[in-house]
Amino acid sequence: MFPTPVQKARPWVRVGYQVGLPVALAVWLLPLIGVAVTSVRPAGDLAAGNYFGIPSGFAGVENYTAVFRDSPIGWYILNSFKVTIPTVVGAVALSCLTGFALAVYKFRANLLIFFLFVAGNFIPFQILMVPVRDMTLKIGLYDTTLGLVLFHVAFQIGFCTLFMRNFIKGLPFALIESARVEGVSEWKIFRHVVLPLMRPAIAALAVLIFTFVWNDYFWATVLVQSQNAMPVTAGLYSLNGQWVAAWHLVSAGAIVAALPPVIMFFLMQRHFIAGLTLGATKG
Repeated sequence: MFPTPVQKARPWVRVGYQVGLPVALAVWLLPLIGVAVTSVRPAGDLAAGNYFGIPSGFAGVENYTAVFRDSPIGWYILNSFKVTIPTVVGAVALSCLTGFALAVYKFRANLLIFFLFVAGNFIPFQILMVPVRDMTLKIGLYDTTLGLVLFHVAFQIGFCTLFMRNFIKGLPFALIESARVEGVSEWKIFRHVVLPLMRPAIAALAVLIFTFVWNDYFWATVLVQSQNAMPVTAGLYSLNGQWVAAWHLVSAGAIVAALPPVIMFFLMQRHFIAGLTLGATKG
């Protein structure tokens, strides 16, 4: 049922794995390396057509300084935090409650509600572009960070509920039964018994949702138009000139924009790996 471990595979399979893995890793990292090299490439190289060759000089300080000097990227990053942090808090908090209810309580519509949460993950979000935009215009949430937060929470809650429900299902149910025998209320059971055990899952889910929302470009361009609420993913376009694409500045801005989720991942790496291991293997 399960694939054979590489260590126990045939010799030609092990050799192919040892050769193929570095090649696949290099191919996967090649675009990232290209962006990093372009971010320190002088503008003259791009004008001369030197897109993939060795840079003629190092212009990292100049390019990264120009990113903050010639564009409001600091304001865009602040907008991204204003959207991402409330979304992470809202989606994780709601999914903890819904996951607990669907994992612990048995009622007639349990599976139906769970399937509704799961089914939302399979709807292509592109087909929701027009109705969601019209809705934000009607209720006054278009071009606001609040509108982005609310819709990101709505779109992420399905995956978060699936993740949390599966994690709670794997917890020892005897702990909940023992607390009920002692007369502990359901809210206190959730808060003092279940929630402390969910910390690895909460950390893993927070990193995932932070990365998803921070890197979102589609809804940032559909639901936002002005610079007042524009996240950094959509604001990077302002680094281009009117007639010429300043790819060296766009690349430098992309590196700056990618730092927060990378830093968060490394800070939460231990909890992230533990949460994925414990929460995604049982249903």
